[in-house]
Amino acid sequence: MTEMIQFPFSATERSGGISFPYLPLVLTHQGNSLSVSGLLDTGATVNVLPYSMGKRLGAVWDEQTASLQLTGNLARSEARSLVVSATVANFEPIRMAFAWAQADNIPLILGQVNFFMEFDVCFFRSQSVFGIRPKADNN
Repeated sequence: MTEMIQFPFSATERSGGISFPYLPLVLTHQGNSLSVSGLLDTGATVNVLPYSMGKRLGAVWDEQTASLQLTGNLARSEARSLVVSATVANFEPIRMAFAWAQADNIPLILGQVNFFMEFDVCFFRSQSVFGIRPKADNN
């Protein structure tokens, strides 16, 4: 079984000094790569990609024909489906489906579909760290 890698919680400009579980990862689409940090959000149903990140990956909004309806704070933002490759640490790349939101005032969100379906995550909030590893193959 693959060893779990730990990451520290970190604060951002938007967080007001409070630390959150942001995971560094590399997204790749159409030969373009982007190093980003995604907020691990167990309450989010889907992964959400801000508009400018999708553009920097070479995605074209009008070529993404599958629309998605976001909820909560993002309900007013139009979103399209976008699948990219994601690499976390030294783990094998995985395909990740995102709701590519037509908004930039949001973080990259890693949610249930499909981030938490691909990775096991343990939060140690009192220690301000979290651990992650690819899901175990049950074959």
